[in-house]
Amino acid sequence: MSEEQRRQLQQQLWNIADTLRGKMNADEFRDYILGFIFYKYLSEKMNVYANKELVEDDIKYSTIDESSEEGKEYLEAIKEAAVEQLGYFLKPSELFSAVAKRGNAKNTSLVAEPEEAYEAKGDNQADETQESTFILDDLEKILRNIEQSTMGTESEDDFDKLFEDLDLTSTKLGRTVKAKNDIIAKVLGHLDEIDFQLENTEMDVLGDAYEYLIGKFASGAGKKAGEFYTPQEVSIVLAKLVTTGKQRLKSVYDPTCGSGSLLLRVAKEVKEVSAFYGQEMNRTTYNLARMNMILHDVHYRQFDIKQEDTLEQPQHKGERFEAVVANPPFSAKWSASDLLLTDERFHQYGRLAPKSKADFAFVQHMIYHLAENGQMAVVLPHGALFRGAAEGHIRKYIIEELNCLDAVIGLPANIFYGTSIPTCILVIKKCRESDDNILFIDASQHYTKDKTQSVLRREDIDKIVSTYRHRTREDKYSYQASLKEVKENDFNLNIARYVDTFEEEDPVDLSAVSKGLKGLEDKMKITDKIIIEYCMELGIDTPF
Repeated sequence: MSEEQRRQLQQQLWNIADTLRGKMNADEFRDYILGFIFYKYLSEKMNVYANKELVEDDIKYSTIDESSEEGKEYLEAIKEAAVEQLGYFLKPSELFSAVAKRGNAKNTSLVAEPEEAYEAKGDNQADETQESTFILDDLEKILRNIEQSTMGTESEDDFDKLFEDLDLTSTKLGRTVKAKNDIIAKVLGHLDEIDFQLENTEMDVLGDAYEYLIGKFASGAGKKAGEFYTPQEVSIVLAKLVTTGKQRLKSVYDPTCGSGSLLLRVAKEVKEVSAFYGQEMNRTTYNLARMNMILHDVHYRQFDIKQEDTLEQPQHKGERFEAVVANPPFSAKWSASDLLLTDERFHQYGRLAPKSKADFAFVQHMIYHLAENGQMAVVLPHGALFRGAAEGHIRKYIIEELNCLDAVIGLPANIFYGTSIPTCILVIKKCRESDDNILFIDASQHYTKDKTQSVLRREDIDKIVSTYRHRTREDKYSYQASLKEVKENDFNLNIARYVDTFEEEDPVDLSAVSKGLKGLEDKMKITDKIIIEYCMELGIDTPF
């Protein structure tokens, strides 16, 4: 697939999403369109897999008669293999294409008896011109069946209540059952026309399109976007930082994983990631992360995404990861309960992050989960670099006692959706090569504007990463500060203390300024004289 074809696919999917755009806000129609795309992906994956299993029998999966004894035997055997390999199962009649075709087929019984056909569904205004077959009940049952096909298996947790945000009874889809059925049938019909090219294993066509859609939804979601999406350019920077010097990773972990895009971005920077781990508090976003993993062909045994509050209810206790990345919610509130002082994530510091600002609580949590040979990168609000009290104490401990802070990188303001505050990246390694200094990079002025949003260009990303990897010093951009220097600054990490970006102004020619003022004074005298003459002609008092 060419780049142009890839863009066309992305635009096709966005156009289909537009079918729902006028009916609900961005985060609501996001859940529907991404959910239906995911259902189509599972169906096509199931169909491809089953057809390969049936090659020797010279039959196609979609032609199996589900009611015959022979058909039932085939389905039972395929189900057992599919649940083991894919993690789920769909019958031929449950495949996306079959449902889409039923929903968009003419149904003469509905035309003849529209009232009776919809009355049981609560529709009192059935349209005699309606030709769509009613599919909502079937579709809802199929989505539940996908989840239930995993019960008692290894993949159960990965599919549990995965489709719960697809409420097919919601009035946001339409006031009547007929209206809901029509819009869903229309969306499924449009999606059915698109070839996801799942057999093209060389290119992650659908995965790229899915990421594109998530980004498009984020750009229109305002403050809510920060709950599930890190701008792609920032994700690339974080991913490149934690994979420096690595070709393969045993594990990557994101304690605030959102839609999982950052975890998947890390995988693109290396040849292989053996396992993905994440935790997400928001239920809807947690579902999106699991879908995103499966849709990017990450096997269900290779990822472990949990839903809970990371700071209060950590789900990966005692585990260590080779790469740790995160874009936690900025200055979030948390309990900061004294009971957490005995928690092994925090106890060695002797202090907890303040209740109103959990930034360093996330940092402590991530350091705890970082393997000895690992590397982590975390995005924080700029204030975390210099705020005092408990945060200053924790910062000092990280630098002086742990000596694991490798770099501080300043990012442009207004780079994240929903907030314009300036941010930074802390890069932390437990086994540092340059353990006698900290690299400071001021990339805050290196960006371009996209409407109201600041965006890192490819050259900006490359400059940050190259400067970090080679630890180069560049006037007004980067500086290696010794630990002694940082200590003398009372462990204040404000980048302006280390990277001098002061620009000298051109000298002022005072003689020229004086002459200019003298010229203005002369002109004012002439203007005043003219005004006086006009006032005398008019017989009125002068203003002087």
